[in-house]
Amino acid sequence: MPIITLTTDYGYKDHSVAALKGTILSELPEVTIVDISHEVSPFNIQECAYILKNSYRQFPQGTIHLVGLDAEATPENEHILVMVDGHYFVSANNGVISLITNEVNPEKIAEVNLPNLTTTSFPALNVFVKVACHLARGGKMEVVSKPFSNLKQLKEFEPRVKNDGKTISGNVIYIDNYGNVVTNIQKSLFEAYRNGRNYEIIARTSKVSSIHESYSAFINFDLEKQQRNGPGDLLALFNAAGYIELAIYKSDLNTVGGAATLLGLGYRDTVSINFL
Repeated sequence: MPIITLTTDYGYKDHSVAALKGTILSELPEVTIVDISHEVSPFNIQECAYILKNSYRQFPQGTIHLVGLDAEATPENEHILVMVDGHYFVSANNGVISLITNEVNPEKIAEVNLPNLTTTSFPALNVFVKVACHLARGGKMEVVSKPFSNLKQLKEFEPRVKNDGKTISGNVIYIDNYGNVVTNIQKSLFEAYRNGRNYEIIARTSKVSSIHESYSAFINFDLEKQQRNGPGDLLALFNAAGYIELAIYKSDLNTVGGAATLLGLGYRDTVSINFL
């Protein structure tokens, strides 16, 4: 059974998500539609790429990923069809694909080429859906696209190693639904420079001196409850994607807030690690 995923910045107030799904199901009633996210911050290419990069590999090869973000075609933002790791991505040439493929080379890159298209303000509906359904029926890329080599290149923020290897300076690249702050410092980089040393993670005026493998790992369950760390306390961990993340244990943005609000951190803000 074919799978089409949807990743957009449309939200759920408007009709857009329902229109996409309805059109796909009208053409292919047997298809499985999976929402990856419709809450990407408007036009945030880096955020969209982070979400897709850390989810697409969990789907079977042959899955078609429709990316409805900054999708209007212009001479500098073509509609493209890319195969990566056996997955299809239907997107605009806005940099999302280059961020997803910074660690793996695409197998095929093409420009969408459909006859008799009418320009609209909703290209995900009248262009991307047609391409996705064609592929879901088993159609060839070449039927709906033409050769293309001008994939727009964007680079992720790169952590900077400073002070003769004693400091790693990174940035916030993503804030999740709990307000947890994801940095661009990966576990592999951290371990490469740690060399057994103690360290401090510094985020504005807050400091953390240990990194855990899970949220509850920072709780010492041998202690009495009143003596333990617990809800509302700050911790650092290596998240499931391998990045250093700052979190408030069992945070709730509607009540106590999350790491982003409580630490005063936003997208691109600096988080540093000092090795002692």
